[in-house]
Order: sequence, then C-alpha cells, then structure tokens
Amino acid sequence: MPPKTIALDGPAASGKSTVGSRVADALGYLFFDTGVMYRAVTWTALQRGVEISDEKAVSKIAEEVPIDVRPPSQADGRACDVLVEKKDITWQTRRPEVDANVSAVAAYAGVRTALSEQQRRIGLRGQVVMVGRDIGTVVIPEAELKIYLDASAEERAKRRYEEIIGRGEEADYAEILDKVRKRDHVDSTRDLSPLRPAEDAVIIDSDSLDANQVFEKIMGLCA
Repeated sequence: MPPKTIALDGPAASGKSTVGSRVADALGYLFFDTGVMYRAVTWTALQRGVEISDEKAVSKIAEEVPIDVRPPSQADGRACDVLVEKKDITWQTRRPEVDANVSAVAAYAGVRTALSEQQRRIGLRGQVVMVGRDIGTVVIPEAELKIYLDASAEERAKRRYEEIIGRGEEADYAEILDKVRKRDHVDSTRDLSPLRPAEDAVIIDSDSLDANQVFEKIMGLCA
C-alpha cells in the first residue's frame, strides 16, 4: 500500500518537479508543485490592480482568496488544475507578468504563512505528491513519506546549463552556478521555513544518479 501523502523537498534545480510528476503519474496521485499557489496569488493581485510591493495587501489576498489545486481536467499539457474562487486560471499563472513578480510575492512572510494553510488543506486529502522546500518540515510534517532530494550546487548548475544549451539557447555555467548558490543561501537562511530536511526524511543524493534511478529509488520507498 503506497503512502497517501508524499512530501518531496529539496533545493532549487534538484529535479524535484521532474521526478515528483513521474511518481504521481505512476501512483495515480495529484502532482502538487506548491509554487503554483504563489503564482495564483500573484495573478490575482495583478488582476485586482494591487501593487506587488504592497506586502500587506498581497498577503491579504493569500489569506482570503480560496485557491485549489486538482488533478488535470484537460489533456492540454497541464500538470494540474489551478483554481481561484473556483475559476480555472491554470495557464494564466504562466503569463510573463506573473513570472516577473512571483519571486517578490513568495518572499512575503504573510503570504507563505497563509499559503501553508491552504497547501496543508489540499495535502491532507491524501493521494498527493507535494513538492516544495518546506513540505515535510512545515506544511504536512505528518506526511507518510518524506523525501529530501539533494545534489551539489555544481551538479545542479550543470544540469540547468545543459538543459538551456539543449534548447539551443546560450548559457554561462559560472553565472548559473552563482545564482544557484545565492538561491541556496536565501532559502536556507530565511527566518520563516528555512530549507532543511525533516528529521525523518529519506535523503537522496542525486549527484551520481540519473532521473530514472532517482525515480526507481522513490518508487521502491512507496512499495
């Protein structure tokens, strides 16, 4: 019997979303990348004409606007449905103006606290693979299986570099590595929900593993 709730945490570019999606598909579970909720708040704030720099107003949206994440209702490439006040805004959350503002929104303590509650509500339904940076430590610490997917900054930068080059775009490895290290520092030293493995998490170091090996290792833990 597979665990009903799977928390998958780890640093940026560790491959959480890729492997988490595969595991959810294999189990027939909801794949819930919690980042979509920050995008939903950002989109809602922009739609309402709220200044993104107004932390209090943006946090109020996160506290008061019901956001839901459900299994995909359409075969159009989406990983899930994102609903705000029961309205499907899945693809609106991917608009450039959301990309440009979501980092600022995700940094607000009020937003993170409010969304942790909304994420928890969804996670406790069960049959979910939740991906983020504080799922096993803060959002659903009672998850039946907690995994911390790790990799060195150098390896993560290399993967991201190869991904960009593979798309035919230009990339600078040193620049990518610097960004990865800075993101790690911000995530691991922030006061609210710092990035760290839960005490009872299974830590998987993927430096010497490819995506298939990580997937098989996680599926073995689900058996």
